Formats: sequence, C-alpha cells, structure tokens
Amino acid sequence: MSAPAREGVVVPPVSEVERGRRSYRRSRQRRSTWVAVVSTLVFAAVLVVGTTSAPGWERTQQSFLDPAAAQRSLLPVLSGLWLNVRVLLVAAVCVFALGLVVALLRTLRGPVWAPVRLLAAAYTDVFRGVPLLVLLYIIGFGVPGLRLQGVPTDPVVLGTTAIVLTYGAYVAEVFRAGLESVHPSQRAAARALGLTHRQTVRLVVLPQAVRNVTPPLLNDLVALQKDVGLISVLGAVDAIRQAQIQSAVTANFTPYVVAAVLFVLLAVPMARLADWATARARRRQQAGGLL
Repeated sequence: MSAPAREGVVVPPVSEVERGRRSYRRSRQRRSTWVAVVSTLVFAAVLVVGTTSAPGWERTQQSFLDPAAAQRSLLPVLSGLWLNVRVLLVAAVCVFALGLVVALLRTLRGPVWAPVRLLAAAYTDVFRGVPLLVLLYIIGFGVPGLRLQGVPTDPVVLGTTAIVLTYGAYVAEVFRAGLESVHPSQRAAARALGLTHRQTVRLVVLPQAVRNVTPPLLNDLVALQKDVGLISVLGAVDAIRQAQIQSAVTANFTPYVVAAVLFVLLAVPMARLADWATARARRRQQAGGLL
C-alpha cells in the first residue's frame, strides 16, 4: 500500500509497533486520570469527615458558614468586588506601563545615562523593599496630610497609586530580565540591517522579551488581583470592607468567607491562564522555538 501524500510530502504509514505504543500511552493516561480522581475524592472525604467531627464544628459552622448570613451579605460584597475589579484593571495597565518604562531605562547604555539608571535602580530597590501595607498607610494617610492643592485624597486613588508603585518595581525587574535574555546577536543583526537603536528595541528586542516573560507577568497579575483588596485599610468600600460591615451588622464571620470565595472565583481563570502560558512556553523551549 502506498503512503498517503499531503501537500507534496510523503507521510509514511503508522507501524503496528507505533499503534501499540499509542494505545499503551492512552491506557496509561486513562489510568492516571482515574487514580487522580479517586485519590482526590478520598482526600476530600477525609477532610470533610475530619472537619465535621471536630468538637467545635457546630460553633464554627454557625460563625463562618451561616447560609442566612451569606445570603444577606452576598449582594453588598459583590458590589464591593466591582470596585476591586475596576481597581485591578486600572492598576494592571499602569503597572505594565510603569514596569516597562523603568526596565527600558535600566537597560540604557552609555555613561550619559548613568543618573537615569541609578534613579531607576533606586526606585526598584525602595519599592520592592517597602511592604505594600506600610506603603498604603504612608501614601493613604501621608499625602492627604500634606494638604496640597490639586492632589487627590480619594482612598481608592491613593490605594491604587501605592499598589502601582509596588508592583511596578517587581514588573520592572521581570521586564529587565526579559530584555537581557534576548541574545546580543539579535541586536547586532538588527543594526546590520540598518535599524536604529530605537527600532531595534521596539521591533526586535521588545517582542521577544515580552514573549519570554509572559508567564511571570501573568503570575504577577494573579498576585495583583489578590492584593487590590488591601485598599480597604484606607477606608475604600470594596469587597473586604463590605464584608467587615456585614460582619459587624450580623455578628457573624460568614461575610468574610463570602468575600474569600468571590476572590477565589475571580483568581481561578487568571491562574489557569498563567498555567497555560507557562506550559506553552515550556513546550516552545522543548521544541526548539519552532512552535
């Protein structure tokens, strides 16, 4: 039997040995899936039985898992979560832009740019070293205390600013690592083709750097989604603040559990996206960059 042809390329037929190997791999994959499902169910059952059989389970259930309190607090916490989502969108764009600018400044060459590189390095060192919660207090309460004309005093704006400054420093280092991971031969080839330094960075270096650091950038986005809830310490009425209000009204901690569940539901899609990007980058490296 002749081998089938596809687009001018002769594809050899699959041998019986290869069919057996593929069948064996499929059976192993199905077996691994079933083992994973069964072990997960057993672990969940042990966890549920161990939790519900604890001496203080009834009191804990009333305080943290009250269905009536959860129903009453769901809508207020959801309205607060919408503020967190808006802060997340604005902060993510600002963090991306700030981190990219700082990374490009740190990679400038030549002695004339030494002061700029020092300022960029000082920014990343300072804001990576200061805890986010401390920075929120400093900016959220210090800036209004200055009583400057035209400077916003809204806790949402000030909290977002603190988050952008902190995460911008981390993202700047991620971008800088991506820029430095591009082989120098890429720059040399671009300059040999007549591209200017700016064109080389924009058209050759930057696209490769962004592709290389996409997985860690998505992981930073997942962490950012969680930390936007810290703006509640400044008085912003977000999901966490609404949970605190509802907990004080109902004398129950269930609203905090509702807020936690909503944050988890918001984070899961981004976490899966980060896992997909990481796996895709790993496959690309294993395939020699052909995919």
